[in-house]
Amino acid sequence: MSERHLLVVGASLAGLRAVEAARKSGFDGRITLIGAEPHLPYDRPPLSKAFLDGEDLPAFRGEEVLREELGVELALGAAATALDTEAGTVRAGGREFGYDALVIATGAAARALPGTGGLRGVHTLRTRDDALAVRRALDAGARTVVVGAGFIGSEVASAARKRGLEVTIVEALPTPLVRAVGETMGGACAALHARNGTDLRCGAGVRAVEGDGGVERVVLSDGTVLAADLVVAGIGAVPATGWLAGSGLTLDDGVVCDETLFTGVPGVYAAGDVARWHNPLFGRHMRLEHWTSAAEQGAVAARNALDPAAAKPYSTVPYFWSDWYGARIQFVGVPATDEVRVVDGDPAGERFVALYREGDRLVGALTLNGQAQIMKYRGLIMRGASWAEGLEFAGRRRAAAAAAVKESV
Repeated sequence: MSERHLLVVGASLAGLRAVEAARKSGFDGRITLIGAEPHLPYDRPPLSKAFLDGEDLPAFRGEEVLREELGVELALGAAATALDTEAGTVRAGGREFGYDALVIATGAAARALPGTGGLRGVHTLRTRDDALAVRRALDAGARTVVVGAGFIGSEVASAARKRGLEVTIVEALPTPLVRAVGETMGGACAALHARNGTDLRCGAGVRAVEGDGGVERVVLSDGTVLAADLVVAGIGAVPATGWLAGSGLTLDDGVVCDETLFTGVPGVYAAGDVARWHNPLFGRHMRLEHWTSAAEQGAVAARNALDPAAAKPYSTVPYFWSDWYGARIQFVGVPATDEVRVVDGDPAGERFVALYREGDRLVGALTLNGQAQIMKYRGLIMRGASWAEGLEFAGRRRAAAAAAVKESV
């Protein structure tokens, strides 16, 4: 009998965790890891955080570890172009790779600003090469315009302000981060920009990005002209599914999967930013672009692909974080809109906790500089805590904090 072959397409966090989980589970067959970038798998969140501030970005694992210790065949710099599920093959980098089990972990691609192709100084921020280009421009003192007030755009603005540079964020919606944290708390995030000297312009669209070879100005929908040497587009990402056209997989804002990350095609599972799977904990399909879920999904997808008869569902409370101006924003759960209540601190200040209600259930929590609390709320949501339980817990936390302050006086 020929040796079984696990093929992992996508050499980022989810793909790496798939490889590691396969070996940890005892799989001793062939493993091939295909990656569109020439780099070894690396950590993406620091690209818009510490890496922009000059820190290094080491690979998760060295090549020797991948090849020798994990026994992985690497095919880097080879973008996948086609999947033939009937033949059980993937085409990438001009080669054809067969598989017995396949994990799709191709992630997502950053949306680019229309009409800016070939204009120097206009960037997205998704890859190591993107981040290097943005960092060099900031180091050179670039007049910076960020399009989109999401987390990546806000982190770029923070990096610019840390250098003492003037920066403008242009956001089409009247309130930033509505989809991520809801309208009420989006306003609190906007206040953080204002306190740190970033010019945030909401409800403004971009009419044109202009320049002679390189960017020189951004023209807004109201006619305002912003001088710019650097423009960073932080306008979201699109799941990298173009190469899967005609494969027979269901594609709808990602690769549609069941609760086990199974695509419905024998042997084929998906993980990470590209997967839109049914999250049993919330009873709905989700596609998450978060570090934690990518790592967890990669491992689950590999184990389930190699032993589908024993496939286990993957459920999670979404979690993400973002660092702005020396402060940390953290969110767990989903930004439900039945009610949002600030239960500690002040949204206009440097620390707060806000809870999110859906029906009679606690489904989300947002903190600014609340590192000691956020995971406790995640635990409550994971076990299906009620809204009343969430408020009661918040009350106990406030009382304990007040008692600690009183004792210290």
